Amino acid sequence: MGVPGLLERMDDRQVIESADFTLADNWCGGFYELALELGDTSDVRLEAALGALWSAAGVEGCYGSRWTPATSQEVVPCTLASLERSSHLYGVVPLPNGAPMVCGVVAVREDNGPDWLDFYLPLGALGRADPRSHEHMAGDPDQNSASLAWRRPIDDWLADLGARVYTAVDFRLGLIGNEVSGQIDATTFAADPPTHHSIGYLIPREGQLRYLPATE
Repeated sequence: MGVPGLLERMDDRQVIESADFTLADNWCGGFYELALELGDTSDVRLEAALGALWSAAGVEGCYGSRWTPATSQEVVPCTLASLERSSHLYGVVPLPNGAPMVCGVVAVREDNGPDWLDFYLPLGALGRADPRSHEHMAGDPDQNSASLAWRRPIDDWLADLGARVYTAVDFRLGLIGNEVSGQIDATTFAADPPTHHSIGYLIPREGQLRYLPATE
């Protein structure tokens, strides 16, 4: 569900700007992420996860550049070949509150390590799509609890995207939050994280996916 009245409090310019590839500050401030550790290197699994994620999120378009307006670019296939060609893929995604914003995806393929797929929301654009994210910043220890008001709906939505990917492609671990990619991996993750944690976790166990929301 969306936040009551939020879109009514936003003017058309804010909504349009949050979905504008070419506004440089849309891409500033860091990234709010769903990072999936997929497993050992596999082109087939990575491409399947990419397609499942893009579809589950309802991303509009699939583009190879964030420097050119979407209306001036050709849509590219949402495939591993496109991702490898451009390094990142970009589109516009509707947030749980209904506001559209730019988004992206990147794969991290470690030498002698696992494949990761990282779906991200740039915080600059997120501040336009949901101004509360600038009032209470993600990653600020003094504001973690206050920021849960806007983070929780986004976290739950990202967790749902991860669960929908998991129905198509198994993965080892999912992380949700501010700049979470690479913070921890499945080999070092404890079965039960600390009681208080600022990251949301998607934990596969015996064919089921457990979601542990952030608590602060």
